[in-house]
Amino acid sequence: MADMDNPMTEIEEDTCWGYLASQEVGRLATAKDGKPEIFPINYCVDGQSIVFRTAGGSKLQELTENGHVAFEVDGWTVDGGWSILIKGVAEEITNAAELALADKMPLKPWVPTVKRHYVRVTPDQLSGRSFYFGPEPKN
Repeated sequence: MADMDNPMTEIEEDTCWGYLASQEVGRLATAKDGKPEIFPINYCVDGQSIVFRTAGGSKLQELTENGHVAFEVDGWTVDGGWSILIKGVAEEITNAAELALADKMPLKPWVPTVKRHYVRVTPDQLSGRSFYFGPEPKN
């Protein structure tokens, strides 16, 4: 964990999954026509991936055109914080058995909309950092 002598430290990959599992909301970054888009999503950790639900709108369309995404989650207290970043590929879940399992996950829409599509983000890269909050050094 970060401290005053080492205000930023790397988080081991196994520990990153624990941090990811401790939260329910993250940010999904996509690109459409070379321009970035960021969507807040609620998600679940499923093994070595994350799963979220979406409607058939722009987010799903962007993922169909370019499945390369980044996903970020963070948390903090008064003393410090942490940030986990996934870079990977997002794919709609279409396999009937996987859909049946995804349907049992605690993924409920935030707003009263129908979200029938499940998407899995599988990491190519997973990294995390913890931070110690403190005053700026004088030197």
